[in-house]
Amino acid sequence: MTLKKVLLLVAALIVAVFVLTACGAPGPAGPAGPAGPAGPAGPAPAATDLTCTQCHNADGLVAVKMAGWEVSAHGDGTAMAEEYGNKSCAFCHSGNTFRTAIAAGTNFSNQEAGAAEPARQDCYMCHNIHSTYTKDDFALRTEAAVALVVGKQTFDGGAGNLCVNCHQARRYMANFVDKTDATKFTYTGRFNTHYSSQVDVMLGIVDVNAALGVEGKATPHMAVEETCVGCHMGDAKNHTFKAELSTCVKCHSDATSTDVGGFSTELAAKVKTLEEALLAKKLIEQGAEGMAAVPGTQVDAKTAGAVFTYFLYEEDGSLGAHNPGYLNALVDAAIAAVK
Repeated sequence: MTLKKVLLLVAALIVAVFVLTACGAPGPAGPAGPAGPAGPAGPAPAATDLTCTQCHNADGLVAVKMAGWEVSAHGDGTAMAEEYGNKSCAFCHSGNTFRTAIAAGTNFSNQEAGAAEPARQDCYMCHNIHSTYTKDDFALRTEAAVALVVGKQTFDGGAGNLCVNCHQARRYMANFVDKTDATKFTYTGRFNTHYSSQVDVMLGIVDVNAALGVEGKATPHMAVEETCVGCHMGDAKNHTFKAELSTCVKCHSDATSTDVGGFSTELAAKVKTLEEALLAKKLIEQGAEGMAAVPGTQVDAKTAGAVFTYFLYEEDGSLGAHNPGYLNALVDAAIAAVK
């Protein structure tokens, strides 16, 4: 090969290298072209494709639950209006405070502030509404066992655990020991457990037991599946929260009302006897909202136990059904203590 041809070949190779190098490095992008015409509209989603229809549908599921809830004490707004601004009350009296505190793992004893703008004890208080937009949103916010603040025991009753976060006593007799004589008790205007003592009664653990010599025993109703929810909502999950006869007859087959065997009627008559004795001894008096302790009255343990039992029956609110044997024994002992 001649020198001239060699030089021409080398030159061609150099040119080829430059061309290939230029091809491997893209230049800057050019300006965007004009938008093309819109495509045809896609088909509308079928209702069956929308997860919200699991709850919002022609069955009226949500409307039915809300209708029951609205006539309940949880839904009428009274509890919210009463004490939502008080930091020691907002945990239960404000629905949005409750759900925030449950998420934080706190309880009514360490609430730092009341609610500036409260909510009722509504759907969001108990359920995880509008998280997944499916029926999973009806799951309860918590079913964890509850360490009782005053009772110092742990309650584990399935779905009823949610209820017990609020439905536990705020104080026992020990809160009223006289400051100068530890063997005496001095009334205040709130000589009671607060209207929330249901679980303490169910477990039979109120400290009035020692004063009256009563052995506290847990109610056989602890055996009801889901405890509070099983009795007050039944299989249909009735949101009026009234005790369900359909649950009673699973054990009490001949029951025609929640006054099973006339027990509640008989116990109410005993409580009336106790009330008359307490009035006669001027240990209680008629107040603006019913019977009340006379503030400043100082009494011995047995007498205090009788008065505390009277208010415990009232504030439990079940007419004895939460723990029939326990409440019956307490009322009998209270009557004997003030004869």
